[in-house]
Amino acid sequence: MPVLNIQSMLSPKTKRDVALVIPFGMVWFVFSLIYCILERGILGDLDHYPSTGNQYKFAANVVAIPIAGLMMGLITGILEIGYFSKWFIKKSFARKIVFKSFLYLIIATIFLVVILLMNALYTHSKHSFENLISPVWAFFTDYAAVGLMVYIASVILITQFYTEFSQSIGPGTLSNFFLGKYHHPVEEERIFMFLDMKSSTTIAENLGHVRYFEMLKEYFFDLSVAVIDFAGTIYQYAGDEMIVCWKLKEGLKNNNSIECFFAMKRALKKQEEKYISNFGILPAFKAGVHFGRVTAGEIGSLKKEIIFTGDVLNTSARIQGLCNHFDADLLVSEDLAKILTLPANYKIRSVGENLLKGRSKKMEIFAISPSEHAI
Repeated sequence: MPVLNIQSMLSPKTKRDVALVIPFGMVWFVFSLIYCILERGILGDLDHYPSTGNQYKFAANVVAIPIAGLMMGLITGILEIGYFSKWFIKKSFARKIVFKSFLYLIIATIFLVVILLMNALYTHSKHSFENLISPVWAFFTDYAAVGLMVYIASVILITQFYTEFSQSIGPGTLSNFFLGKYHHPVEEERIFMFLDMKSSTTIAENLGHVRYFEMLKEYFFDLSVAVIDFAGTIYQYAGDEMIVCWKLKEGLKNNNSIECFFAMKRALKKQEEKYISNFGILPAFKAGVHFGRVTAGEIGSLKKEIIFTGDVLNTSARIQGLCNHFDADLLVSEDLAKILTLPANYKIRSVGENLLKGRSKKMEIFAISPSEHAI
């Protein structure tokens, strides 16, 4: 009987969410383990907690507390990725950390109360209301509770700073820095999509710089959902341009690199009323897509960044620059067209061979669009 590959059954968005939740669990697990070691050093040979009188067993705690910490971390991770990050997305960096940390501290306190009650149930043979509540009351009215709450608050702040920095520099980038994946140059095959807003100069002149910037924020936010859904990574923003990339295997799987473009189109169309109401226009975009070998690595001293270098980036940009000339929204290179397996709901047509700037040989370019029955 074939073994089910659970990972292959998960959507790119679910995989991304799981990858973002796991570090929360690991951080709480590690700091819970550190707490057990510190607690052992403070209590020494005592067989009970001075504040509550509950039994203390290091061997049991060093297993139970890290497991409880892991559970708490996963709970906070799920809340963060699933809810809180969306609720506070338009708050400033500092406000997000303060508001969310306060909420997590309340949740952690409730979690701690539950653990104390469970410990009281395990310790006392008579489960009276007084036997259950008195250890909890004794703990929270003791100075030891202050130390523990400060420790928990510190862990919460660490996870919040991790979350915000990770979102600021891009999912996966922070872990790549920690793991040193690109400390030395690495060669990879990647698909790059250079996506550019149509008539951006005219829109900016009509709206003014401040209103135009506000529209750009909404525009990039709405496009980003499709990038997540189709396993892409936002490599860079450059003015009104977004550069999205995929590792070759991920970009070809289910035609993610092509499906992403049209999902972006649908995402903006759904928000048409918002854009017309707020800015008087629905922005549109065009894109050029190409694949090839790039060199990836860390660069910089005062400001470190992981960058890609290679002809594929210049070629993708040149292809995107031909969209207006051929009146096409999506152009792809001959190299990519050869390895795509497009379904019947798309049609692909050659727009001819073109000598792209910086290349010595002509390259055939193809336009991809939805077939008439798919519109």
